[in-house]
Amino acid sequence: MGEYILSNANRFYVALESAYGQAAMPSAAGRITALRVDAQQMLEARKRIDKTGSRTYLGASRNARRRTAFDIHSYLTAWNNFGSPSYGVLFQAALGGTPELCQPLTIGAVQNQAAFQTPVAHGLTSGSAVSYAGEIRFVTSTPDSINFALNAPFSNAVTIGGTLAPTITYRTSTVLPSLSVYDYWDPTAVASRILTGAAVDTCEIVVNGDYHEFMFSGPGADLISSNTFVAGDGGLSSYPLEPALDSFDASPIPGYLGQVWLGATPSQFFTLASASVEVKNNIALRSEEFGSSVPRAICAGLRQVTSKIRLFAQNDAQTAALYYAAKQRVPVSALLQLGQQQGQLMAIYLPQVMPAIPVYEDSQTQLQWQFQNNVSQGIADDEIYIAFA
Repeated sequence: MGEYILSNANRFYVALESAYGQAAMPSAAGRITALRVDAQQMLEARKRIDKTGSRTYLGASRNARRRTAFDIHSYLTAWNNFGSPSYGVLFQAALGGTPELCQPLTIGAVQNQAAFQTPVAHGLTSGSAVSYAGEIRFVTSTPDSINFALNAPFSNAVTIGGTLAPTITYRTSTVLPSLSVYDYWDPTAVASRILTGAAVDTCEIVVNGDYHEFMFSGPGADLISSNTFVAGDGGLSSYPLEPALDSFDASPIPGYLGQVWLGATPSQFFTLASASVEVKNNIALRSEEFGSSVPRAICAGLRQVTSKIRLFAQNDAQTAALYYAAKQRVPVSALLQLGQQQGQLMAIYLPQVMPAIPVYEDSQTQLQWQFQNNVSQGIADDEIYIAFA
């Protein structure tokens, strides 16, 4: 007799594909923590208008085009600073650029807490992330191979001989990669699934909830299940076994830990009530071409990076400066750091944000300003950077 299956008796893995729709093999390092992974596939049903002699529906073709979509809901967890975070490939799929791993750097000279010099070539470029004492900052300029300046000063004083911790930075790119998403269940007789050709159309990061949350959604190429697998599905000769389970730290980071820097000349704000950042890739699929019932490729459209920021209003200069920038259409920079300990840090850097004129929310005890639909801009693939440390 069959038994009910517990909804938490499964594990998720993600892997970058080398070719669209061709399943990449899962690995223990690719395991992610997720609240849910929703994947669904529908067959396109075309209307039949042929005369049949009755009013009975005769059915549709079993080889109709397949429409596949997914939605992954995860959150920030700790990582060990080696390689990349398990969910890093999701951000790589959302932004497109190859991750940049920054090795530890020794400080040779300190001009101020936002400008430093290293005794050897630092290898940093604009947008590279650096970390020190539980904080992340981003490089804004590199006058030469040993000097660099940051978007905001470190709160903890950096001294000569101090060491910057390793970071990994994710950048935007014109071309987006695709993912294979694996969904394994216990007991093993339960149908496990592979979503191939997963393309991140929308990525949203939510700050100051119970946890720092991530949402990824978009179209896929095909949804393969272990109990209906046929050799050749997803380019596989056999259904992949689940990788051997390795040590896995799924400790979530509380959503209220972090810091925020805003402004044309960035200032640290301690009045953040909530924030979110969304990347929309406007993906179109090559799904209407002759000879295939599944999509052949993804085509990314105009990238849209928007944010929402809600602050407790104060009568200080830095809060007033944000209103002025919104009213006068002056771009500001924004840095949202999630977490406050090494190995538990994530940061989102928006170099040029056009803030929206704030909406006054006065239904609560304290007045709040809601900066909604703030639009990020840039020159070429430089409107957002995401980093971990």
